[in-house]
Amino acid sequence: MVNSNNKWLKIGVFIAVLVLVNIAAQYFYTRIDFTKEQRYTLSDKSKTILKSAKSPISITVFLEGDLPAAFKRLRNSTKDLLTDYKAYAGTDIKVIFVDPIAGLSAAEQDTAINNLYEAGIEATTLNIKNDNGFAQKTIFPMAMIAADGKRFPVKLLQNLDVTGNYEENINNSIQNLEYLFTSGIQKVLSGEHPRIGFTEANGELSDLLLHDAIKSLSESYEVGRVNLDKIDKSGLDKLKVLFVTKPQKEFTEAQKYKINYFVMNGGRVVWSVDQVGAELDSLQGGEQLAFNRSLNLDDMLFMYGARINYNLVADANCAEIPLVMGGAQGQIQMAPWIYYPLLMPDSASYLVKNIDNVKSEFVSTVDTIGVKGITKKIILHSSGFNKVFNTPKMLSLQMVAEQPDPREYASVPHPVGVLLEGSFPSVFLNRGLPAGIDQAYTLPAKSKPTKMIVIGDGDIFKNQVSGRDGSAFPLGFDRYTQRNFGNKALLLNIADYLANDDNLIELRNKEVKIRLLDKAKLRAEKMQWQLINILAPLLLLISFAIFQHYYRKHKYTR
Repeated sequence: MVNSNNKWLKIGVFIAVLVLVNIAAQYFYTRIDFTKEQRYTLSDKSKTILKSAKSPISITVFLEGDLPAAFKRLRNSTKDLLTDYKAYAGTDIKVIFVDPIAGLSAAEQDTAINNLYEAGIEATTLNIKNDNGFAQKTIFPMAMIAADGKRFPVKLLQNLDVTGNYEENINNSIQNLEYLFTSGIQKVLSGEHPRIGFTEANGELSDLLLHDAIKSLSESYEVGRVNLDKIDKSGLDKLKVLFVTKPQKEFTEAQKYKINYFVMNGGRVVWSVDQVGAELDSLQGGEQLAFNRSLNLDDMLFMYGARINYNLVADANCAEIPLVMGGAQGQIQMAPWIYYPLLMPDSASYLVKNIDNVKSEFVSTVDTIGVKGITKKIILHSSGFNKVFNTPKMLSLQMVAEQPDPREYASVPHPVGVLLEGSFPSVFLNRGLPAGIDQAYTLPAKSKPTKMIVIGDGDIFKNQVSGRDGSAFPLGFDRYTQRNFGNKALLLNIADYLANDDNLIELRNKEVKIRLLDKAKLRAEKMQWQLINILAPLLLLISFAIFQHYYRKHKYTR
């Protein structure tokens, strides 16, 4: 009787503890992350933004239905992340997964796709390989965040290249999920969309050459062109970031005065400047002189703490260019071009951490100048096998045949992109108003704390253009080698870092390693593993039954 009472007491205590644990779990959320890269752990910045949320948030994810295996990973990772968001949020977060075209006829699907497109939800058509060849499938790797009557679309699939090889982008997309949802929630709750401008008054890159840069930034910001001759003080006050991309005409003092005013009031500037004039197209007819440009920016950059040198970097780690081999009727072959260096992101800077090499064209080195109150960080540099040529210099495509001598090109990496932060001195301190300025501008001796990036290449944010139909390729995609470089990631990181004071850029550096199966081995051993998965559990069950039979027989016949 005593043993029976103890037994029921233990059962009762166990049930009570179990009930208490479940009750406590409703009020206290915890999760143990055993992954090496902490893929299931939210950052402190995300937790802070979620806990400070007061308005209910609705998140509709359109990635649902019969999906390829790679997109199932993306969907499941999204579910896991949003589960954590619900647990840490200081408000109610409603998460819905839907397939917006499931069960619809072809005509109804077209109507639904058009309605979703108008709301910012874009469809993606996949060519899925199967045993019978290829099949097309329309999916929506998108989500919509809504709160306080405002909506913000989120693109879950990043950097889909024109070759249609989507699977290699899934891992990058999973790594970016936390940044996408956290920044999206912040934009919806705050209602802020910082303005970014690209200058256009001095022969900068055209809208077509900046098409993908502007389109990519427009997903999170208000983006447009800025004419420094026409914009006034009120227009500058509304800007957050100003991109100066490959100017070819000399800046007037009035234009520089407006940029200086913008910086003094805390504006952020990205200088992407070709200090040396050289174009590959001009080399098709023979030799070309790479000449020094006169942009009238040297004094301004020097005061801010940087100098773009009049030189060209030749690097053995370079991109390839198409050349006609064997005369007019010869074949087009790809050849390395040492004046198109593949720039290496500095891993010590979280601004460019985890991005691929960045393609550049005729790049110059950048030096930093000692300016009080300004900190400098290198973000881009050449490889350790480079050679710097002073300009002017004669260039020719015949140089392609010259193999770089490793002994001559062995060198230290040279900086070509720097980040400047702090309070910048005014370039126009104690100077009169330049001609063309007819408004009263207030210029302090020092700027508000702000940031600036100086890159010695004007083509780094330029997309290629199709010679067939004039359409723009994605930024960073090389149509000749079918390779994707890190130019777009660099652009987005820079914009996020300069436009957002919360430094959510750190969330972009989250690294998630996906251990993928070997597809070739999987196809070769498919039948073997199917048999193992079917027969092994049955054999284990039969073995256990035989063992149990003889064990009981042995136990009760003694």
